[in-house]
Amino acid sequence: MAGLHSRRDTLSLGLGLGAALTLPQGLALARAPKATGQAPYYYRFPFGEAQVTVVSDGPLPLGDPGETFLGVSKEEIRGMLSRNFLDPASVTLEQNIPVVNFGERLVLFDTGMGTSQAFGPTTGRLTKSLEEAGIRPADIDAICCSHAHIDHVGGIVGADGKPLFPNAEVWLAQADFDFWTDEGKLGTPLKAFVEHARKNLLPVRDRIKFFRDQQEFLPGVQAIAAPGHTVGHTVFMIASGGKQFCFMGDLTHHQVLLLERPLMEFAYDSDPKQSAQTRVRLLTMLAEKQLPVMSYHFPWPGFGHVAKAGDGFRYFAEPMRMLG
Repeated sequence: MAGLHSRRDTLSLGLGLGAALTLPQGLALARAPKATGQAPYYYRFPFGEAQVTVVSDGPLPLGDPGETFLGVSKEEIRGMLSRNFLDPASVTLEQNIPVVNFGERLVLFDTGMGTSQAFGPTTGRLTKSLEEAGIRPADIDAICCSHAHIDHVGGIVGADGKPLFPNAEVWLAQADFDFWTDEGKLGTPLKAFVEHARKNLLPVRDRIKFFRDQQEFLPGVQAIAAPGHTVGHTVFMIASGGKQFCFMGDLTHHQVLLLERPLMEFAYDSDPKQSAQTRVRLLTMLAEKQLPVMSYHFPWPGFGHVAKAGDGFRYFAEPMRMLG
């Protein structure tokens, strides 16, 4: 016991001396300054013989999920979000935009909100994200639009109305072009969406090309009709080197709400019931074939798999693979 007390006394003495010691002059405890900016908003990975760079147009806040995700009670929606450690009172979506370098062609899928701040000031980041990723807009050969909603075609022209991608052809479903550029809809509740579509699509009308359902309209890019969210909403199968993934566009806006309950309706769908049926049909196909998917609105960078889970589905994010 005496030895134990001796060791305790020695330890106490040492701690006391250590606390009393002063640091040598000029030597201070490290204190790193806090960063003032966000990291570059892009992620690059190989896919088959191609290279994919995911750039962001910035977070898109939707606010109260009970106002946009419909068909179930607000209490159930809050419970689904809480069980998945998400804010039950407010939903924020990402805007994940893949740029696929096929070697002979550089293809951009969707373009974000552009100058519109209909969903707040955090959107409209595409040009900055491309710059951070070292991608020049002039090098983009083709833009593939999943549909003509405000947050998908908004970045085709700049604030001055001039095309931001001077050498790119623009691909879109003709049904969506016709619907969202129709000036007859300017006097309807769709006015803001129609104005934004006209602002971005009409200046490049001579460069717009229309794909057909199931058509491989560019080497390695196939269009698959997915109507309901809009009349011409389309998903794209992207293939390279024997590998394939599906860019889902707005097939599903949320990795929990519209997967666990795929028949739930979404307020921005043109035909909510058709959209829900399309969602179930295509998600079932993707799950059965175990094809990788990329979602425009899932958490960054939106790449992973979907699998059947009861009456719905579950999203499994793929680990990020950083290039050396």
